[in-house]
Amino acid sequence: MTTAQLMTGVAVLAVGTYLIRVTGPALRSRYEVSPGAAELMDRAAIVLLVGVALTGAVFAGQEIAGWARPAGVAVGIVAAVWRAPLIVVIVLAAGVTAGLRACGVA
Repeated sequence: MTTAQLMTGVAVLAVGTYLIRVTGPALRSRYEVSPGAAELMDRAAIVLLVGVALTGAVFAGQEIAGWARPAGVAVGIVAAVWRAPLIVVIVLAAGVTAGLRACGVA
């Protein structure tokens, strides 16, 4: 792939992303969405984000990440549910992951 091809691809993606972002607010006033459809879209966005987060927490490339990373993520989730400050959530999750890896749990 040449530099020109790469830059063309980047430019096309940038313009496409911008157009998608502008189209949403522009069309929002023209189309009426039912309350049920709006609720469904809200839930779909949450499901998509959770799916991406879980995939990142469980897999490293195409392999299972082992037990340390999901355990750290689980501890972070529990700390967040208990409304711990963000720095505490991060330190707990990283500490559990690092501790398990230091003990030999991959």
